[in-house]
Amino acid sequence: MLNEIDLSRADLNLLVLFETVLDERNVGRAAERLNLSASAVSHGLGRLRRLLNDPLFLKTPKGVVPTERAKELAAPIGDILARVRSAISTAEPFDPARSRRRFTIGTADGFSVFLPPLLDEIARNAPGIDLVVRHMQMETSLSDLDERLIDVAIAPFYELPARFAAQTLYDEEFVAAARIGHAFLKNPTLENYCRMQHLLVAPRGDPSGIVDQLLESRGLSRRVALAVPNFMLALDLVAKTELVCVLPKRFVEMHAERYAVATVRLPVGLGVSTIQLVAPKAALMDAGLVWLFEVLGRTACFLKSGPIQG
Repeated sequence: MLNEIDLSRADLNLLVLFETVLDERNVGRAAERLNLSASAVSHGLGRLRRLLNDPLFLKTPKGVVPTERAKELAAPIGDILARVRSAISTAEPFDPARSRRRFTIGTADGFSVFLPPLLDEIARNAPGIDLVVRHMQMETSLSDLDERLIDVAIAPFYELPARFAAQTLYDEEFVAAARIGHAFLKNPTLENYCRMQHLLVAPRGDPSGIVDQLLESRGLSRRVALAVPNFMLALDLVAKTELVCVLPKRFVEMHAERYAVATVRLPVGLGVSTIQLVAPKAALMDAGLVWLFEVLGRTACFLKSGPIQG
């Protein structure tokens, strides 16, 4: 039976260390972020392991991975630190101009159109703040937020539990993309679409997607000749091949100068997706995250200007 934890042995810095190692999954990077030596971090982890009676992090060739107990502790420790930071911020308000914080944003590269204006805003008004953009899968996005692997998530969310706060950033339309001069662009009918060879963005390697489900409901099908894990690789390949791919329209437009790719409306409508900014409500007691929410809302305003044009 586990011994009752003696709070007199607890140290708030150990919780910060736990959160940082959990975020970085690497003792060396955690040490650099905390301005500590790797041995100091290892020593702190040893104290935490004795305090919590669990290994917490297991070594791998690429760093460390959390144990099941560490995963269970991620959300409550994150809540504790958010409350402490909120309490401290009442005495010393968060000042973006002087802050040296690092925020982690979870999203997919196809929804990265918010980054240029966000970086401009940070360069002007918060030059000491750093960002990490972490590739996020929709299936794990909410657990990533709960475990504080990411500070905020940006994606098309459709249903959210009550413990999360959400803000609309912009609307996105998925379109058919092909290299400029492609025959499909001249005759983008449903029949012609089904004749094409297709490229599918499938982060998990699935051989079909929602478009295939819509086609199947009409008794139709298409050939997915290639599946790739992200939108940027897909955009590059579309520009160099005869493949047709479904891509976010604003994402294609952002890279239009570098890639000779054009878009047309899909002959099977996917509708317009609302891209949302999401974070746990408990985490928004942190004045720094509130600031990030506000800045993202401001910098995304230009993306909301009017309906998407075909």
